[in-house]
Amino acid sequence: MQPIFAIIGLTWKAAFRYRLFWVLTFLLLAAVVGLPVLVKDDGTAEGFSQILLTYTLGAVTAILGLCTLWLACGVLARDIEECQMQVVAVKPIARWQIWLGKWLGLILLNAALLAISGVAIYGLLEWRARRLPPDQQMRLKEEVLVARASVREEGLPQIIESETDRIFKERVEKSGLKGIDPVVAREQIRKQVVTELEVVPPNGVRPWVIHLGRAKNWLKDQPLFLRIKFNASRYKLDATYYAEWQVGNEPSVRPWQSEVMSLAPDTFHEFPIPPNLFDKEGDLPIYFHNINDISLLMPLDDGMEVLYRSGGFGLNFVRGLGIILCWMALLSTLGMASASFLSFPVAAFFSLAMLCIGLSSGTLSEIVQEGTVMGMNEETGKLGHSLVDVVLVPMFRGMLSVIDLVQQFSPIDTLSTGRLITWSQLGLAVAQIVLLLGGIMALFGIFVFSRRELATAQGTQ
Repeated sequence: MQPIFAIIGLTWKAAFRYRLFWVLTFLLLAAVVGLPVLVKDDGTAEGFSQILLTYTLGAVTAILGLCTLWLACGVLARDIEECQMQVVAVKPIARWQIWLGKWLGLILLNAALLAISGVAIYGLLEWRARRLPPDQQMRLKEEVLVARASVREEGLPQIIESETDRIFKERVEKSGLKGIDPVVAREQIRKQVVTELEVVPPNGVRPWVIHLGRAKNWLKDQPLFLRIKFNASRYKLDATYYAEWQVGNEPSVRPWQSEVMSLAPDTFHEFPIPPNLFDKEGDLPIYFHNINDISLLMPLDDGMEVLYRSGGFGLNFVRGLGIILCWMALLSTLGMASASFLSFPVAAFFSLAMLCIGLSSGTLSEIVQEGTVMGMNEETGKLGHSLVDVVLVPMFRGMLSVIDLVQQFSPIDTLSTGRLITWSQLGLAVAQIVLLLGGIMALFGIFVFSRRELATAQGTQ
């Protein structure tokens, strides 16, 4: 490990020699302090957390990510172009040790900068929270700056699939398919089943049974929160809809009945419910009463969830920074893998192009869902198709599966809404982002760099 430590030390010396560390520290602290000054919050706990956490952490991630990508390309490519790598390569040190040492140096540099930014954000958060009204300070402490776990309805995928199979078999036995594609027919039935589960008709009731599991053992006398979202079957601008809620039906405990609520569609609503409304098995019955003259739709994926406090904000914040560090590790690997076989300008361009593709997952997902890159024909109203779809659509589908390994972790949104980031989620982020994706890139970069002729690269300049 001594040669690797030596390369790490050289990477840090270069960062200090070129004032890179101090410049990045200044930029990050300026973003942390400056953004809350330029963008005012609305005086609520939620608005305060959005400004202090979402904007500052987003700015820190963007600045650190771009600088990491640029530095990762330059730390290898520029050393080769300026003949510094040729001097190091003749020493008794393997090429893979040089590559790994520079990568670890970048990771430690990112960790130090991220720690400085995190301490500044946390300190600013504690200091500026004192300016909020007392009621909002209490809400910030109990509902926003916490680590809350969530529980959703269990078994929905199995229910949907079993009901789809049942209806599909009945239709085949009664009338057959008669030239209809079985896959298409089953998918249509599945969509109908999902719609029936989502729709709450006028004056109808939608029940849930949320199983709290082992959490029931420490949730006694602790308040719970419902986070709900619904859509309206008929869109009306600035319209609100009325709803009633009932939670609990345990004989020994009086159910909680809400007042009539006026709620806006297509947005999340969160409100507390009294404690101890679940039964001995940890089942929490919830009933939603639609008292409007139109149907409302409760999405299965994010229509209803129960939140409860599971820990403090400080350690949750550290775990969130850990996931951001995993992102920086992946960007470092991408930049160094590109610089292993490309010149500095080309490696920087290639790495930025790959980053842009990763940020364009919404467009890629739309293309994969439609099955074509041509889009909708305005004259015919049908989707266009071309020969390139045969190549591009499967390629985009594979790219999305890779991008999803990274994008499923969203620590910034999670922290700003008071959600829990578990140690298992952090471990999964390390496994998928650093070890799996980063490991594949690193092996490729080390393989190419180990076989690259450095003298030939210098001679071509």
